Amino acid sequence: MARLSGGKSKRQKIRRESRRDKVDRQELLTSEVSDTKLQLTEFVSVSELASVMNQQVTDVIMTCMNLGVIVSINQRLDAEIIELVAGEFGFEVEFVSAEDQTYFEEEVVDDPADLKPRPPIVTVMGHVDHGKTSLLDYIRSANVVSGEAGGITQHIGAYEVEVKPGKSITFLDTPGHEAFTAMRARGAKVTDIAVIIIAADDSIMPQTREAISHAQAAGVPIIFAINKIDKNGADPEKIKEELSRMNLLVEDWGGKIQSSDISAKTGLNVDELLEKILLEAELLDLKANPDRLAVGTVIEASLDKGRGYVTKLLVQTGNLAIGDIIVTGSFSGKVKAMFNERGKKVKEVGPSAPVLVLGLNGAPQAGEKFREYESEQDARSVAAYRGQINREQSNRANKRISLDEIGRRLALGSFKELNLIIKGDVDGSIEAMADSLEKLSIEKIKVNIIHQAVGQIVESDVLLASASDAIIIGFQVRPSVAARKLAEKEGVEIKMYSIIYEAINEIKAAIEGMLEPTKEEKILGQVEVREIFKVSKIGTVAGCFVTEGKIARNNHIRLIRDGIVIYPTKENVHGEIATLKRFKDDVKEVKSGMECGIIIKNFNDVKVGDVVEVYEINEIRQKLDN
Repeated sequence: MARLSGGKSKRQKIRRESRRDKVDRQELLTSEVSDTKLQLTEFVSVSELASVMNQQVTDVIMTCMNLGVIVSINQRLDAEIIELVAGEFGFEVEFVSAEDQTYFEEEVVDDPADLKPRPPIVTVMGHVDHGKTSLLDYIRSANVVSGEAGGITQHIGAYEVEVKPGKSITFLDTPGHEAFTAMRARGAKVTDIAVIIIAADDSIMPQTREAISHAQAAGVPIIFAINKIDKNGADPEKIKEELSRMNLLVEDWGGKIQSSDISAKTGLNVDELLEKILLEAELLDLKANPDRLAVGTVIEASLDKGRGYVTKLLVQTGNLAIGDIIVTGSFSGKVKAMFNERGKKVKEVGPSAPVLVLGLNGAPQAGEKFREYESEQDARSVAAYRGQINREQSNRANKRISLDEIGRRLALGSFKELNLIIKGDVDGSIEAMADSLEKLSIEKIKVNIIHQAVGQIVESDVLLASASDAIIIGFQVRPSVAARKLAEKEGVEIKMYSIIYEAINEIKAAIEGMLEPTKEEKILGQVEVREIFKVSKIGTVAGCFVTEGKIARNNHIRLIRDGIVIYPTKENVHGEIATLKRFKDDVKEVKSGMECGIIIKNFNDVKVGDVVEVYEINEIRQKLDN
């Protein structure tokens, strides 16, 4: 009778209002804000743009063709084209992100009275032999209350330890180093504290420096754990001195960064390290609301033959229970079962708790955010919408930033920082370049040097660039084959220079929006020197093997030793091949997998193990808009 007389349940009322909200927001997505101002997302189609401007589709297509862009009625346009086309019709465009415009992405602001303390989330990072696993094993065996000793990390990749009654810490497992990168790449700052472990009987290794760069770029507090102090030859003070040279002063040396001298094998001072983690957590004042819909991050996901898609989640806010409906990335589903880090079934978990979930209809990527929804219909529409956005973005060839991409980012109004990684042949050049580039920061764009080091560009540099949306600047160094392939796969731009001011001028021009690329270098092949023959009256003949691509007699070449360019080192000078032979015959080109003999013109200092890089320069003409 109550229903017949017009009364509705609270849930029905909420659904009705939610549907009305959706319609209003969808209309807002492609509505005119004023007579001349449009509010749009990037990647709207030609027909949608024409509809919003109240113009004929054919007129919009014709305008695009006049601008030199061939489009179809359903083709989606990027920010620059949308701005140009709208400008032709007398409209101004304000870009909003897809997330801002999606009704289901609204951020709930918690009442401070509802917030309760939560355990800190800690990632242990460092060099491969410095004791990460030993430290985690000791903490696990000493502090985990019950469960399978030794089987925990195989289950979930993260686990919670109770340090003292009411005080616990969530550790991301050692492979969390990779997840740490992926999570930060997607803008999900999961880790609260980074523990960097360094062996006292060794020195600060490149992987340790990289871990420090990751933690600094993520903006999380660092605690140094100086391990193996019980070994002969251990010198913790030497490590602290090396850290001070990196502008990282520990508390013992008058700085603000906490550090502990520990032995992960015997457990010496590990309790002190855990106390320092809790102290750092208290300073951070970590709180979350446990009485709301759950929000968190995916640690890892896989397909299990017997159970389907298994997703490892870290709840950051709210309460997740069996039967809840969640969405992560373009996948959705109802939670069918949950297991804790000890493989035991649980019915519900709160903030900072790691949990293994069954029920999603796909395997999301590490670092994706997950969110709980009340309605299954809402969850599916969220997943479908995100899937569409992902497809549009994946159709764009270059997902990462490049110098040519800066103009488009400025048009979107989303460009604030230009992150750079600098690798060079000598430290002095790197310092000079870093100082000069940092001074290029202008009002709209801040230039950040997130990592700088001597040596070849390697895979870890590309991963860091991918995570930080950075450009790699190489000064007199080259990327390894694996790094170059990874950069192509990840869409990371690597710019190589032999003159400092050339790099500075090009990046300055890009920042000021005046960059006109005129030359493009294409790598054609790599040749490894395997034998050296000294021939009188001829000079040095390099016996070589073509490892990749091909080499032709008229190609430009450069000689690389240990990732550093040896010849040519002068500006606008290209190495040339004087003679190219197969056995005794002169040949025009040699393909991959074949041997050859090479004499480099005007250069004889070739050694076994050197690499000859073969390249060509292509002229590019690009018309700049006034």
